[in-house]
Amino acid sequence: MAKLQGKWRLDSSDNFDEYMKAVGVGMVMRKLGGATKPNQEISQDGDEWSIKTLSTVKNTEVKFKLGEAFDETTADGRKVKTTITAEGDTKLVQDQKGDPDSVLTRELTDDSTMTMSCVAKGVTATRVYKRE
Repeated sequence: MAKLQGKWRLDSSDNFDEYMKAVGVGMVMRKLGGATKPNQEISQDGDEWSIKTLSTVKNTEVKFKLGEAFDETTADGRKVKTTITAEGDTKLVQDQKGDPDSVLTRELTDDSTMTMSCVAKGVTATRVYKRE
């Protein structure tokens, strides 16, 4: 999992507005979210992980242990029960149970590119990040 650790800059985004609609984000917040190009910082300290999402609009951080459910408030304010698991050493799957359920998958496609898919209600957004 060490390969996913580091700082990532959003490079491209596809269908993110439709994903935000699917999870119930209002129009004003969708416009703001669509215009924002967040960075992500993924780190590990012992068995605790952290994913920070940093932007000019809002910063969020989730701290977690792999496989252990925790309460999360998403950037758009939804309250969900989240479990994050690892698949191999190149993929983190963030399973959010709420109204609606959502799955965020971060996967290395090569050493300098991380692809994040966001899925809810049959809608998929793809966001590509480059290593800083």
